[in-house]
Amino acid sequence: MTVESTAARKPRRSSKRTSAVKTPAKRAAKTPQSSEPELVQLLTPEGERVEHPDYQIDLTAEELRGLYRDMVLTRRFDAEATALQRQGELGLWASLLGQEAAQIGSGRALRDDDYVFPTYREHGVAWCRGVDPTNLLGMFRGVNHGGWDPNSNNFHLYTIVIGSQTLHATGYAMGVAKDGAGSAVIAYFGDGASSQGDVAESFTFSAVYNAPVVFFCQNNQWAISEPTEKQTRVPLYQRAQGFGFPGVRVDGNDVLACLAVTRSALERARRGEGPTLVEAFTYRMGAHTTSDDPTKYRADEERASWEAKDPILRLRTYLEKQDAADEAFFTALEAESEALGKRVREAVRAMPDPDRMAIFDHVYADGNPLVDEERAQFAAYQASFAEESN
Repeated sequence: MTVESTAARKPRRSSKRTSAVKTPAKRAAKTPQSSEPELVQLLTPEGERVEHPDYQIDLTAEELRGLYRDMVLTRRFDAEATALQRQGELGLWASLLGQEAAQIGSGRALRDDDYVFPTYREHGVAWCRGVDPTNLLGMFRGVNHGGWDPNSNNFHLYTIVIGSQTLHATGYAMGVAKDGAGSAVIAYFGDGASSQGDVAESFTFSAVYNAPVVFFCQNNQWAISEPTEKQTRVPLYQRAQGFGFPGVRVDGNDVLACLAVTRSALERARRGEGPTLVEAFTYRMGAHTTSDDPTKYRADEERASWEAKDPILRLRTYLEKQDAADEAFFTALEAESEALGKRVREAVRAMPDPDRMAIFDHVYADGNPLVDEERAQFAAYQASFAEESN
């Protein structure tokens, strides 16, 4: 399965600096009048390594290959899930196509004791946290409400309600601070969710209580069919200034930059310096979900321009230029990718149907007359189908 596309020219990164601002995150946050916000980038679309004065990273060849493997296998899993939905095996799927670098880079910046609050698209972050990919699919197949224990991997269940997980993350982070733990919390959300009141409230509380939380916004530029310019008059990372904490914009298709920026923000949180907003500027190359048709509101030329900035291709190009990976590595990874796809297909089709009556269990600890009545009515309704078939 092809996981790459052609590379294009390198986007220009602003070199303007402000001597009055001291911290890296604040240095990246320019005034609303800036027409070209600074974009932290360490790896260009052509696979060229560049330096940034505030975010340095030094990875071994093995670590670079690990990041590449993460992105390739995550994309393969995502493609398989999309195919399964088209085949009627899943009710819905939210693809991460094009956002692999943002998720793998930030996910690999986390420590084991950090806690993650995702949306419904963080399949790459789940991979980094050790959640079995097949466990992500139960909810989309309609057989469970989330197939993993959040506390086993410090990875919360997927959140469908837009933006609410930022409040959950803020409250959890406030608890972490009160407990005196040296860990951090990260909350993922999209550019569309940034318009929700829940997100603004979480910014307020996290700033006032100096909560050790990183807000990681994957700005894929489309909130379903609404472009970012219809939601904000300034770059999203600049919103943090109004709440009293730093924001930084990172190239969301650059896995090295996402790793370095998120690692810095998490370390800042652990030091007790409060929240940071990271805006990963990326692009949703697929549909919002499998029920969406992006051709009705996006131009083909726009997608083509972003395919040229493909996060997987740029890292492969760099690996090849540095002789950090040989053909045997890529061949073995392709075989591993196919094996993952086969395992996912078999696991989904083997998922047992849920107990239809289980929906009434655990609604109330001691039972409830109304729930009991509804249970009886539903049981009679189900039994009527069996009677009709006889």
